[in-house]
This record gives sequence, structure tokens and C-alpha cells, in this order.
Amino acid sequence: MADLLVILALAFGAALVVGALGAVALRLLRRSSITVHVIVLLGIAVLAVVSAVTAVAEAMFLSAHDLEVIVITVAAAAVVSLAIGVVFGRRLAAAAVWADHARARERRLEKGRRDLVAWVSHDLRTPLAGLRAMAEALEDGVVDDAATVKDYHQRIRIESDRMARLVDDLFELSRINAGALRLSLSSVPLGDVVSDALATAAPLAAARRIRLEAGQQGWPTVTASEPELSRVIANLVLNAIRYTPRDGTVRVDGGREDDSAWLSVVDTCGGIPPADLPHVFDVAFRGEPARTPPVDDSASGGLGLAIVHGLVEAHGGTVKVENTADGCRFLVRLPAV
Repeated sequence: MADLLVILALAFGAALVVGALGAVALRLLRRSSITVHVIVLLGIAVLAVVSAVTAVAEAMFLSAHDLEVIVITVAAAAVVSLAIGVVFGRRLAAAAVWADHARARERRLEKGRRDLVAWVSHDLRTPLAGLRAMAEALEDGVVDDAATVKDYHQRIRIESDRMARLVDDLFELSRINAGALRLSLSSVPLGDVVSDALATAAPLAAARRIRLEAGQQGWPTVTASEPELSRVIANLVLNAIRYTPRDGTVRVDGGREDDSAWLSVVDTCGGIPPADLPHVFDVAFRGEPARTPPVDDSASGGLGLAIVHGLVEAHGGTVKVENTADGCRFLVRLPAV
């Protein structure tokens, strides 16, 4: 019994020393990856066994051959344990990182949903209140001269159109976020789509005294769904017109690099504050502290660029924004034919 207690004390003491050194090592490596921590833990366990066996073997005065057999046996087990630790440590690290990213993404989506509901409620409440006031004025005969009645009818139509666009944007964004967007891909001449978008935006640009320019050649053919691609370009052009001051310029160019096509929309808006650049494609972001949109035909619910981002990613492309000398540049990359 006394011999067993001596053996236990020796084994426990040797393992305790290794464990203490391992604890110090883990503290020094606390900023390392999960894989490193798993490998270190397995290494501590293996070294603790080796040190305990070696200490007991030395105390028992085993022959060199017997001690060598024990060390080889433990070393083989250590190699297998460390190999398994490396493999499963990497899997565990990947799973932990994925779970962390998933939680962060879920928090961002939940915050985006709450903000979207709040902002859309505000954007709908304001025009609805105006529509109700004008409708009551017409119904009660408060206004009866032809010019005022005509003006009220025009304002009602403008606000109704704006709310219809907002609802349409919400529906499109919900399809993108729900993964219900189905693209009918084909070969689309990028120049033709740009030409149509500029022709549609020309009246608004003329009213704001903004010049619309486009490259005359070098337009590639892209693999895309034409309706969704048209919406991407239209949203980018209208966004550029909306933020460009009078006598400014909005220019659209395109080209091809290897297997991808690119499209750029450059304006003279004066640039975007660096702190706002990461949030340009966020839902309901307008780049202005006031949530009330301007009273004009181009007003949006702050969903246009979020829709652009979702549609471009659905095509397997990318979109980014950067500041230029006197404005900003939106760059879209799509698969080329």
C-alpha cells in the first residue's frame, strides 16, 4: 500500500508540474485561435502522461529497454492524439467562427428589420396625412377654384406614385432577402440597357440642370437578367441625379476586364463622408440625418442602393463605392459573356 501511495505521489507531482507549465502557456496564447488551444491542451495531456510514467519508471529502477518501450508506446499515442486534435481543432474553430458570424449577421438583420419598419412607417405616415388633408379639403369644398383643385389633384397623384414606388421597393427587397428572387439569365448588351436608363432619367436630369454623359464605345455583353439589370442601373443613375447639385454631371461608363464586365456611375455630388461609406448600401440609409424625404419626384425610401446591392450579388457580381475628386463613383462588376 505504501508503494502505491509513493507511485501516486510521484505521478501526481510530475503531472502537476506539466499542468502548471501548460496553464502558463495557455495564458500566454490566450489571443490565439481555437485550433492552437486544442493542440496545446492535447500536448499538455500527453506530456503529463509521459512525465508521470517517466517519473514512476525512474523510481522503480526499470531497465533502459523497458523504459524505452514505455516511452515509444506513449509517443505513438501522443502522435495519434495530436493528429486528431489538429483535425478536429480546425473543425471546431471553423464552427465557432461560423456561429459567431451567423449570430452577428442575425443581429444586423434584426436591427435592419426594426429600422426598416420604423423608417417606412414614417415615410408612409407623412404622405398619407397629406393625402387625407387634401382629400378632406376637396370633399368639404374648402377649395373650389380650378387652379387650387388642379394643384391638389396633382399633389395627390405625386404622393400616390411615391408610395407605390416605396411599396414596390419593399416587395423587391423582401424577395431578395427571402431568397425568392429568380433570375432569367441571358446575354444582355450593357450599352443598350444604359441607353434606356439614361433616356428614362433625362427629364428629371433636365429639370435639375444636370448633364447626363455616357461612353460611346467599349460596352460589353454581360450574363444577366435584363429587368433586374435595368433596375440596378436606373437606381444608380437616379441616386446620382438626386445627390448631384445643379449644373453637375453624371457619367456612366463600362468596359471589360478578363472574364468580368464593369460599369461605373460617377457624379459630382461632392463626395460621401468617410464614416458613411460602409453604410451606403444599408437599408433605409439616405446619408442625411433627417428621415423626411425631399418633396420631389425622385424621392425614395432609402431602399434603392440596398436593392442594387442585393440584385448585383444575386448575379454573382460585386458593387462598391468610393470618393473621387469632386464626387463619388459606384463600380459594378458582373460576369461577362
